[in-house]
Amino acid sequence: MRILALFLSLAVSVAAVAVPDFSGEDGYKLWQRYDVFNAALPAGSLNVVGDSDTTHIIRDEFRRAFGNRVSEKQGTLIVQQLNNELAARFKLGDNVSAQLSDEGFIIKSLGDDMLISAKTDIGLLYGSYHLLRMVFTQQSLDTVNVLQNPKIKRRVLNHWDDLDRHTERGYAGESIFDWHRLPVDKDQRYYDYARANASIGINGMVPLNVNANALILTPMYLQKVKALADIVRPYGIKMYLSIKFSSPQQLDGLPTSDPLDPAVQQWWQAKAAEIYQLIPDFGGFLVKANSEGQPGPGDYDRTHADGANMLAKALKPYKGVVFWRAFVYANDAEKERSLQAFDEFVPLDGEFMDNVIVQVKNGPIDFQPREPFSPLFGATPNTPLAMELQITQEYLGFSTHLAYLGTLFEEAMDADTHAKGPGSTVAKVVDGSLFNHQLTGIAGVANTGMQRNWTGHIFAQSNWYAFGRLAWDHTLSAEHIANEWIKQTLTVEPDAVAQIEAMMMPSREYIVEYMTPLGLHHLMDSGHHYGPGPWVDNLGRADWNPVYYHRADKQGIGIDRTAAGTNAVSQYAPYWQERFAQPQSTPKELLLWFHHLPWDYTMPNGETLWNELVRYYYRGVEGVTDMQSRWQQVKPYIDANQFRQVDMALQIQMQEAKWWRDASVLYFQTFSERPIPDGLPKPEGSLDYYQSLTFPYAPGQG
Repeated sequence: MRILALFLSLAVSVAAVAVPDFSGEDGYKLWQRYDVFNAALPAGSLNVVGDSDTTHIIRDEFRRAFGNRVSEKQGTLIVQQLNNELAARFKLGDNVSAQLSDEGFIIKSLGDDMLISAKTDIGLLYGSYHLLRMVFTQQSLDTVNVLQNPKIKRRVLNHWDDLDRHTERGYAGESIFDWHRLPVDKDQRYYDYARANASIGINGMVPLNVNANALILTPMYLQKVKALADIVRPYGIKMYLSIKFSSPQQLDGLPTSDPLDPAVQQWWQAKAAEIYQLIPDFGGFLVKANSEGQPGPGDYDRTHADGANMLAKALKPYKGVVFWRAFVYANDAEKERSLQAFDEFVPLDGEFMDNVIVQVKNGPIDFQPREPFSPLFGATPNTPLAMELQITQEYLGFSTHLAYLGTLFEEAMDADTHAKGPGSTVAKVVDGSLFNHQLTGIAGVANTGMQRNWTGHIFAQSNWYAFGRLAWDHTLSAEHIANEWIKQTLTVEPDAVAQIEAMMMPSREYIVEYMTPLGLHHLMDSGHHYGPGPWVDNLGRADWNPVYYHRADKQGIGIDRTAAGTNAVSQYAPYWQERFAQPQSTPKELLLWFHHLPWDYTMPNGETLWNELVRYYYRGVEGVTDMQSRWQQVKPYIDANQFRQVDMALQIQMQEAKWWRDASVLYFQTFSERPIPDGLPKPEGSLDYYQSLTFPYAPGQG
């Protein structure tokens, strides 16, 4: 018996060691983990004035953040809508109200007292979240004096979720929206989703895929949409719907969906009235039309302006807007794909109603790891443009690769179009300041799902966070935003914060290097977009195949978009036309985007193009090694569950980074016929092996 007892004791001990540690934070709280830094209310007491749903949310948020912990100071934190008495007491100035938008806020300290004030309760909510952010990122509040307004008015999450809860290009499980159980079942996750969005200033949501389902406009589903809208409204979030352009035919049997047909126009006007009766603050419609098989006005020889204006007219009485997507490439398969959005929309500049905003992806192809800015930005001075960014990492390793996209978003916003000379940045196009537009917007394709950590990877949460923060204020740096996110999500220990920043800031660049260096793009496998597939050449359209984009042959690699090739450079301002015309003046990171160059082309550092290309692939993998090393160093400062999740993801990323590197280098070597540079290890597999791999159940397929 003593031997058996000893055996059982040892067995229990071994089992205890072998069981993974799932204790601590699992990622559900996102960046609202107030226990990372146990702070006290920065005053002796709290006084939130008001009795609305939003002011109740503000009280609850302060309770969550501080519990009963208060400052040793005797002062009061006052949260109250602006009035003359408050303005005078806190010395805010005579014209302070004129300086605030409906969403703006003021935070001001005076002695031991502190004020959060705004014109509206939603402004108070944003101000409260900003103060919480300051507290939990350990900023000084001794002489705080903040006045902020959002730089972009409509800051919207686009969900590519279907009614059956499948999420296209979603890598964190099924959709958070359970349409079958709505409108009665109002899950807690909806409220936590709204809290997270409000905390970073997101004020709109589109719960349904742009490849829309007409059923969302039926009375039964509109009741479900209303239930969601009622939940998110107190958090300052408006509901928008992506709509199927052919809905009049699909739902009510009209013979046509021609936007110039009076019966079709009347149908949409009646549908808008029905929606606003249920949801008075409804934001409007998002439309994908005549792209990738979706119906649209082109089916009737009408223009995008004809289609958008029909919908805009229906929404106009209710102050609703139309987000009309410029992601189109279906109408002219013979034209090089990067040209098509520009060619379709620039001739329509000035023809859209004033409640239409054209939604443009950051680059001219499709959310690639790196693209130049879309030439549409700056080319339509009479049409407001919204930028569409992808938060979910469709071409950046899904949810298993650490890819901080704050740097990508910043790069896209800071790109200088030169439309009106130097300083004509994309950000100034999007925020309306370059061409004096009042209707402004930005959209992010969401990466949320039903996994406990919301995004499939702890660090993927930072991309949701970065989108919201840059949408509110595009002058913030990606580094600043990363620092905020780390301190609210992972740790406030200074050395650990520095190490994690050193992981995040180059992480997207590592992926560019081991997937698509030097301006290569669209090299992923087909359908699921998982893993490398530069050899794919058997799809139904030429511009769906990676070989269309890299054009590798015995002579060299890259697509010629100069005047001697597709002439895509002609769509940019003269400044960029001149720079992109020659490889010597083209930014190195976009070299093969604009030029087809010989394998022995001499790079600025004296290396041949082949050697430089291969070294980039290997350098990207080395970057993942560096991230793994840094993550191990911060282990003592990270909750066990968070640490384990990221550690496993980094292991997957290392495997897949090597896969991308080896498969790509071996494939391109069949054209270059040149050896791998000295000092670099040989690929681990054969090209035949990599080409044989199939993944019929990879997540997030369309």
